[in-house]
Amino acid sequence: MKNTKELLGARIREIRKSRSLTQEKLAEIIDVEQKHVSRIEVGKNYPTIDRLEKIADALGVPMMTFFDFMHLNDAGERAKGIEEMIRELDEDSQKMAYKIFTGIIKSLKEV
Repeated sequence: MKNTKELLGARIREIRKSRSLTQEKLAEIIDVEQKHVSRIEVGKNYPTIDRLEKIADALGVPMMTFFDFMHLNDAGERAKGIEEMIRELDEDSQKMAYKIFTGIIKSLKEV
């Protein structure tokens, strides 16, 4: 399992790449060296809150988006996360979630 620094860095990298920005360009926008962006993205350094705000502004996302990284965990952690979300639902909502989930799984297997 990845630690929080690694997951945060991986999420920042994922969003940066989806915006077609290089590490160099992001570094330029937030006024740091490219090495610093690299260290954040590989999970060696935590960004400060101020730096995280600058990164969020540069990438055009709310800062909380960086902490939505359940999909980056290993399969076991993802399965636990899904199970926890389902347990929080009432009975009728669980049934609906099950129907939706099985439909999605079936369509993914057909691809």
